[in-house]
Amino acid sequence: MIKVAMTGVYVDDVARAHAFYTGILGFETRLHMDLGDGTLFVTVGAPQGAQPDLQLLLEPGEGPVAEPYRRALYETGLPCIVFSVDDIRAEYERLRGLGVRFTHPPRNQGPVLAAVFDDTVGNLVQLVQPKE
Repeated sequence: MIKVAMTGVYVDDVARAHAFYTGILGFETRLHMDLGDGTLFVTVGAPQGAQPDLQLLLEPGEGPVAEPYRRALYETGLPCIVFSVDDIRAEYERLRGLGVRFTHPPRNQGPVLAAVFDDTVGNLVQLVQPKE
């Protein structure tokens, strides 16, 4: 069986992204390596036990492919990644209280409630909660 082990998100500043994804969103650091020349290899994941094998790579977003891709997604309002939560309204209020800027509050979107926020490092991120 093939499983997702790691996926990446391009960010405009890996160190700032690491601080946001761990300090604000609550992810845990899985890998944090300095590759030299100021290049960091950083992965984060859900807190212990939630999804132990899945990692999110905070990928440097400059370059001829990454920067136009990231910018195009952002400018068209498309999230680069989707995270699920158990209680979207509570998470929305918690994140707003921490200063996170949402493009829209939780609302019906097909089979889920969804909200979208700015991750401060060049991306829009969607939160979803399946409807019961």
